[in-house]
Formats: sequence, C-alpha cells, structure tokens
Amino acid sequence: MPDPIFAHPLLARVYDSFDADRDDLAAYLAIAAELTAHRVLDVGCETGCLAVLLAGRGATVVGVDPAEESLRVARSKDRTGRVRWIQGDAAALPALDADLATMTGNVAQVFLTDDDWAQALQGIHTALRPHGHLAFETRRPEFHAWAQWAVDVDPVTLDIADIGPVERRLEVTDVGLPFVSFRYTYRFLADGVVVTSDSTLRFRSRDEVEASLVAHGYRVLDVREAPDRPGREFVFIARSQRR
Repeated sequence: MPDPIFAHPLLARVYDSFDADRDDLAAYLAIAAELTAHRVLDVGCETGCLAVLLAGRGATVVGVDPAEESLRVARSKDRTGRVRWIQGDAAALPALDADLATMTGNVAQVFLTDDDWAQALQGIHTALRPHGHLAFETRRPEFHAWAQWAVDVDPVTLDIADIGPVERRLEVTDVGLPFVSFRYTYRFLADGVVVTSDSTLRFRSRDEVEASLVAHGYRVLDVREAPDRPGREFVFIARSQRR
C-alpha cells in the first residue's frame, strides 16, 4: 500500500509544492539521452514530474504508481495525453519493450524486504526490451541522512493555490538500520485539518544493491554520484540480460 503522502487526496495535491526542488531529474533526462531511450518506463512516477518532462522531449512514456491520487495529479499535468498512466506496482508490470526504466526520488528504498525488492527487479526486467536499461538512485547509508532529518525540525509553511496555508513538520520516529522510519504531519491552517503520513525506507549498501541486480538478471554498467547530491546518493545504471 502506498504511504498517505502519495495516496491521501489532500497530501497528493500539495506534494509538488513541498517537493518543488527537483534538480535530480536533470540527471535522468541526461541518462535517457545518453542511452538513446525512446520508450521509457517511470516506476513509482508519483505526480508525474519526470514522465511529463520525458514526453515533452518526444519519448514514449509509461508512468506506473500504486497511488491513484498521485496519478490523478499526474494526469492533470499531461494536457496532451502523451503519457500512459498505470495504477499498479513494479512487481506486476506487463511487457512494454521499454528501452529504459527509471526510479527517481529514492523509490528503490521503499521496497523493504528482500522479496519485495526481488519482485520489483523481476517485474521491471519483464517490462524492458532485451538489453534494456534500468537507472535509479539510493541514499548512501554512510552519509546518515536521517541524522540531518532529526535536527531539521522547524516547520515549513507554504501558501498553496486553492488550498491556503499548509504547515508541514518532519519527525524521525525510528532508526533501526537498515530501516529508518519518519512521519510527516500536515496542518491545513484554513480549516484546521491535520493529516499524518508515516514512511519507512531501507538503506542498502552499494555492494548489496549491485549483488541484487546481478542476481536478478542485470549487468551493472555504472555507479555514479548523484550530481545534485554529491556524496549523498548513488545512481545505478544497469542493463537487463537475456534469460
């Protein structure tokens, strides 16, 4: 089940406002161009930011996400109807003959168990053409991102069109590596509505990620620094192998 931050009707509507700085997407646009990817699958597409950008550059794009409310926002951005939107998860993808699959926004870390991660990799493999590519990022465990989250407790308030002022607070609720849990609390100041969203991420090491890719039919081609967060994240680029 998707976290409320993506699935709750109110939270899906304000998600982009609080996540407006998407400097990470430039790297994926560059990777798509580097790999000459004409058909792109965006796994965990959320509100469709990358999918719409790719379609605007002429790619044939499929965006998949389990949260219907996030997809509702994504469809509103896709005014020309160029993106195919699928409500579902990575484990049950159809054969799409995609040149490239992407997972941005640390989507790879939401797969908490080894089985869930394996099923996601297998599902993406099914969706790719032979020797298609997979690109995604993960936070580096050694950077201890959660330590910064724990001290960054000041609320952020934004005035959002058609909604009014909304306050967001972040709280780290548990650190039991490789798992880190946190809670966002949103207060809609116009009417006093409060909505919380609890999330857990798994922090895998570079070796662990590489081993899992190889075990599930991929060849790791490159592991790069995330250009917008040097030293904090790895960007993996892998190629599917024939089975």
